[in-house]
Amino acid sequence: MQPFDGLSEQHIGKILKARKRVIEAIGKNMDLYGITQSVGHLYGMLFFSEKPMTLDEMGKEMEMSKTSMSTGVRMLLDLKMVNKVWEKGARKDLYEAEADWHQTFTDYFGIEWRKAVEANVIALKRSAAELRQLQETEEGEGELREILSRDLEKIDGALSYYEWLDRLIDTLDSGKIYELVPKEKP
Repeated sequence: MQPFDGLSEQHIGKILKARKRVIEAIGKNMDLYGITQSVGHLYGMLFFSEKPMTLDEMGKEMEMSKTSMSTGVRMLLDLKMVNKVWEKGARKDLYEAEADWHQTFTDYFGIEWRKAVEANVIALKRSAAELRQLQETEEGEGELREILSRDLEKIDGALSYYEWLDRLIDTLDSGKIYELVPKEKP
């Protein structure tokens, strides 16, 4: 990751052991983001790197192929957990970890929740329209109308939830979440 010039073997060993523990924990918990453990380890390694790294450097450090590194970095870029950086004179692409974990959280969950909201709202609205059409074409008070009425009430409740979730996502995206829940403990 970087040289430890001037440090004793004992200090280097303790630093590397502490870093490894954190990297392992990051890897184990990355399934929360839909990321494999090895890609989580890649993020952890980049997190502790003192300088941006190329795919070749990452592959050497992680003892993985350049193809695996490329796939992992692309996934981390898509999730905004890694940034591509420019350095004067560098011929290869360089990458560094996004150090602001608050931003990583809000970016990731904002993106993922928004996709889920959109897909579910489309399904709910389509089903509601079909049920309302059935309700309009059928006459009487029978069991069918009761079932349709209950289902439409449940769908309306779900749509109300997704409207709330959409506002929560807007709060994440705008950064207003930090007014409600500050990054630092008061």
